Amino acid sequence: MAVNIDWRAVRAGGSIAFLVAVPFSIAARWFADNGDGGSAPLWFSLLALIGFVLGSGAAAWVQVRDLPLIHGIVTAVLTYAVTQAVLVVVRLVMGRDVHWFAVFFNLTAVAVAGLVGGLLGGALHRRGVYPK
Repeated sequence: MAVNIDWRAVRAGGSIAFLVAVPFSIAARWFADNGDGGSAPLWFSLLALIGFVLGSGAAAWVQVRDLPLIHGIVTAVLTYAVTQAVLVVVRLVMGRDVHWFAVFFNLTAVAVAGLVGGLLGGALHRRGVYPK
């Protein structure tokens, strides 16, 4: 069974996730690498997850295939994967360590954020609230 993805919705939601979540993700990584061991990485990571929820929720809301959960998860995971691929290459070129466990652990958290966004977008559809 093939799933027909509304790529326009994924691009729209991915743009939101990229603009909101990625700066917080980068800040979390910077504070984790250079900080004093405080709670800043945790707070920036939580803000990044909220950004992924917003982006995936937007994708789930604007999609026209009646598949909000799939669109939410696909949007969050693809945005994260593309961003992480670039960041991993940058770290490798700079000769820095790549925290592979963190990359894959965070992917799990981002997928859950995508699921939450998909649920929120689906809830708007069930209530009859559609984007204009």
